[in-house]
Amino acid sequence: MNTRTDTDFTHIDPDLYAKAFELLDPAPEPATPAAPAVPVPVSLILAAPPVRLTGAVEKTLTNALAFLDTQGWAKGRLIHPEGARCSIGALRAAAGARNDAYRDAGNLLLDEARQQHGKGWEAIPSWNDSHTGAQVRSVWEAAIQRAHHMNI
Repeated sequence: MNTRTDTDFTHIDPDLYAKAFELLDPAPEPATPAAPAVPVPVSLILAAPPVRLTGAVEKTLTNALAFLDTQGWAKGRLIHPEGARCSIGALRAAAGARNDAYRDAGNLLLDEARQQHGKGWEAIPSWNDSHTGAQVRSVWEAAIQRAHHMNI
């Protein structure tokens, strides 16, 4: 086996990289010794407030109320020809489908309606159609606050 030891490499100045960096950064800041890292007490880490995300139920209720504010509130029908909706119609529009958030938001809204207007209400549409816009809005706002406090 013949091994060639002559590499034909050109000699490179060992300070070449240092000179190149001096040209790129002519006035580097003098190196200062870093201060020793101070450990952060565990109590400070644990005391940081948790990041709160809006729950699906709160979001659905909030979006439904915003829909009622922009498109209008209706009585006696799911969707008015001009686009206004009753409470259940607004919930359906906000949820996009009859999913868990839709069901849980509806249950919370109906529970709040029962707390404010009596236990006799069986369904959201009958409650919606039997009250004024201000009464309905009051229930929506209270349901949103409950969802917020329950973090759902």
